[in-house]
Amino acid sequence: MLKEWHHFWNGDPQNLPGSEIVSLIKPWPRTSSRILAECRIFNLHESTTESPETGKAHQFYFIETADWVNIVPITDNNEVVCIKQFRHGNQQITIEIPGGMVDPGEDPAVSAARECLEETGYQCDKVQSLGVIAPNPAVFDNRVHTYWARGAKPVGDIQNTATEKTEVLLIPLADIPGYLTRGEIDHALVVATLWRLLYMLGDGV
Repeated sequence: MLKEWHHFWNGDPQNLPGSEIVSLIKPWPRTSSRILAECRIFNLHESTTESPETGKAHQFYFIETADWVNIVPITDNNEVVCIKQFRHGNQQITIEIPGGMVDPGEDPAVSAARECLEETGYQCDKVQSLGVIAPNPAVFDNRVHTYWARGAKPVGDIQNTATEKTEVLLIPLADIPGYLTRGEIDHALVVATLWRLLYMLGDGV
């Protein structure tokens, strides 16, 4: 079924069912915005936006932050280099793939390789794009650049900052679907990236 869908889609959104229907959805013009809070890694904004139907102004809230990256590093033994870390939002220890923020002026592919090296000690020499996704367009204004790389190899120690602690967990690529369907990997951006990679690899997993 996935192969049939891929053949039908062929990477062109115009091929998706319903794409020939004229949409009645219109953009809502943003007329003003002010910062409510400046935090270490994001700014919280209140915006005034006009309804395209009535012209009436409404208040909305959004989070301004840098673009993010994540990467699926795969070793020569066909293992995915994952990390375990504690997350302060849900107060849980999670299984994820390396990722982080894009530094100002930095190429996202460089950011992905850098984050992998810092969080795992594994080096990725050839990084390939899996595309760009929106983490949550309802409240976030940024994008997530997703990557994968084969031939990941350990070259040094993990370089955590004072506010993070990561631990490497090697998972056979063939076992990743089970981790996803069982919910053992449940970070939404990680899940989206891994499923995208699995779909792309198809029977080559």
